[in-house]
Amino acid sequence: MLKVERLTKTYPTAAGPLTVLKDVTFNVEAGATLAVVGPSGSGKTTLLGLCAGLDQPTAGTVTLNGADLGRLTEDERALRRNEWVGFVFQNFQLIPTLTALENVLVPLELSQTGAPGAGDWWAEARALLERVGLGDRLGHYPVQLSGGEQQRVSLARAFVNRPKILFCDEPTGNLDDQTAQAMVELVFGLNRERGTTLVLVTHNLDLARRCSRVIRLRGGAVVGDEKI
Repeated sequence: MLKVERLTKTYPTAAGPLTVLKDVTFNVEAGATLAVVGPSGSGKTTLLGLCAGLDQPTAGTVTLNGADLGRLTEDERALRRNEWVGFVFQNFQLIPTLTALENVLVPLELSQTGAPGAGDWWAEARALLERVGLGDRLGHYPVQLSGGEQQRVSLARAFVNRPKILFCDEPTGNLDDQTAQAMVELVFGLNRERGTTLVLVTHNLDLARRCSRVIRLRGGAVVGDEKI
């Protein structure tokens, strides 16, 4: 599902080039669960963005579901992301002027399959919000929701287009312990139900051990790769 080869990302700075990732290589099979761990500044979020096609590497390749993302135009990458990828951001990234239901519908509005007559996507969005415990919050705006509720909306949004792969960036980072545990159960529950490949970044080692494999980054390089 995901093949990363010698991935390097360098940013220009006033003091000279800053290399955030160096020669990172790994594969993820379809349906697998992978955690990426490491200290702050080790390149975890940068790696996740590159794998999802949100940014382009300085060197190396990312192959997602058989497509070399570096050979695609920006429009083609956007289309592949919409068709294949779900992304749960640490800071939710909900649109403040849209209700919970409307936020979940955004990926479908942007896709060809979400066009009128392609299916009852409203029912799908409602069902997902009910699945994450927000069936009574459909018409609420993000400002009317708690942090945990906003994160659950973002999870429903990530799954609404039935992605082949789900990327989660610190999905429990802004949540209290009880809400974080509920979020973890939802992520892995939906992952099992839908057979989605899961790649998550986390500081939480207990969460990482829920995955079948853990990659450790330090200083932008892979320093450990363990199967659980």
